[in-house]
Amino acid sequence: MDFNGIKFVVVGAGFYGSVTAERIANNLGEKVVVLEKRDHIGGNSWSFFDQKTNIEIHKYGSHIFHTSNREVWDYINRFGKFNEYRHQVITIHNGKPYTMPINLLTINNFYGKNLKPWEVEAFLQGESAKEKVKNPSNLEEAIVGQIGYPLYKAFVRGYTMKQWQTDPVRLPAGIIQRLPVRYNYNTSYFSDLWEGIPEKGYGDIFRNMLDFENIEVRLGVDFFQVKDQIPDETCIIYTGPVDRFFNYKYGELCWRTLDFKEEVLDYSDYQGTAVVNYADEENPYIRTHEFRHYHPEIDYSGCDKTIVFHETSRFAKKDDLPYYPVGRDEDKKKLEKYQADAEKLNNVIFGGRLGEYRYYDMHHVIGLALKRWNYGTG
Repeated sequence: MDFNGIKFVVVGAGFYGSVTAERIANNLGEKVVVLEKRDHIGGNSWSFFDQKTNIEIHKYGSHIFHTSNREVWDYINRFGKFNEYRHQVITIHNGKPYTMPINLLTINNFYGKNLKPWEVEAFLQGESAKEKVKNPSNLEEAIVGQIGYPLYKAFVRGYTMKQWQTDPVRLPAGIIQRLPVRYNYNTSYFSDLWEGIPEKGYGDIFRNMLDFENIEVRLGVDFFQVKDQIPDETCIIYTGPVDRFFNYKYGELCWRTLDFKEEVLDYSDYQGTAVVNYADEENPYIRTHEFRHYHPEIDYSGCDKTIVFHETSRFAKKDDLPYYPVGRDEDKKKLEKYQADAEKLNNVIFGGRLGEYRYYDMHHVIGLALKRWNYGTG
């Protein structure tokens, strides 16, 4: 494979890799080759419109774009217009729907009360005081100390068990810095200034981002099969798993992955909202995604079908797609060794969720890439 005259090679066509390639091409005026192992660009944010129903399918689970960063919002809007979708989530506990994140409506419905906003904080303090948690040593104690045991058991414990396959008493207290709880009837899932879904889908955003003369995208190419063909002076921007880059010399880092069961159903509306969570451990699914809700601007009146994904979570194996870094104590020790080796490499930059082994949302990744490649000119 020819890399002659190419100063930059980007490994991975997700948001970090795509933004980086666009900035190198347009801000630096340099040619860049993007290597993507899959048969599509966009990484785990990839989406496409189903030809039969015109429903946008998020292939790797729901991706709602939200940010309070003006630079990030202005930048992403260069490549596509966003609709005005606002995310709301329903969670099912004991067969009854509640709004999430926990808010005044959730609390009042759960306890059968009519608390006012100015009464909620004292009420939850009373609930948490019953458990006498002073210095939380694990995730369960941290959340119980914030909202009390009944709400924790109903909405957090089972969901966390399924998400991490680990009892919350064995998870570190800091895995959730602070559970979002609202003392009013605001049922919006996010609180950022800007939010929405690309009107033409994420696939269109990525195509526009990479559609420049100086960018060459090579799909179906495994970086590790062509790595030795890349000249030593070429700068490599690597967005894959950091442990894979070093051939797992210090051991594998722990990741979570997701599996999806797809169904095409003969309903114009299956669940009434885009995402429904299942809080109870007995339900094997974490949540169900119904994608037609992401485009309220599309007229689906002639479509009597809907597409849903039922999601489950498990620990990733070596050949699985990694989604979430687990970050156990042993992972942190391994990561420090990988980072030390990475710093010794003069021609390789590690970036993104996989390359840095850190949980980032889409807007975080875009912001980091823009900062590194000098957003603002070109």
